[in-house]
Amino acid sequence: MIGFLSQLIVRGGYPGIVLLTFIETIFPPLPSEVFMPMAGYVAAQGEISLVGAIIAGTLGSLAGAWLWYAIGRAIGLGRARQLAARHGRWLTLHPRDIDRAVDWFDRYGGALVLFGRMVPAIRSVVSVPAGIAHMPAWRFLLLSGLGSLIWTSLLMTAGFWLGKDYGRVAAWADPLSTVVVGVMVIVYVVRLVRFRPD
Repeated sequence: MIGFLSQLIVRGGYPGIVLLTFIETIFPPLPSEVFMPMAGYVAAQGEISLVGAIIAGTLGSLAGAWLWYAIGRAIGLGRARQLAARHGRWLTLHPRDIDRAVDWFDRYGGALVLFGRMVPAIRSVVSVPAGIAHMPAWRFLLLSGLGSLIWTSLLMTAGFWLGKDYGRVAAWADPLSTVVVGVMVIVYVVRLVRFRPD
């Protein structure tokens, strides 16, 4: 997997990085904590520029975030409430939970979008409630773009400076993403068991 990603970055250059970060945003099992430091390492070898890699990574990540935002916006509050009413058990949601989430997002959504783009596993899903809550598109793009830029810059710069030891970044970041996913699964199972329909 790592060899494949490395070759994709070397051969694909900036478009390859855009593609990887786009896929990672819509399909979380492809971990940014592994290939972003690798892109920084490739930049350190002179194959690509670090600034160009960061820009490409940010654009791909933002494109993926926009896709999830558009899906949330297309679903809208009414349809989200209908989905919760019809499939509430498996979603572990009541329609009133949707209402509460939108109210909460109206108050704290900006911080959630900004910092959520820097949290493994949360990065991919934070855009959906932003769309459902109809956060203004310009605000979503600004905050999501800034969060993506910070996260991409940190990981790629770390890979750039660590050189061949870029794997050290994945050594701490990858387990963190595993823990976050594990906690989310546990929370989901607990909610599923305790769920009581209205």
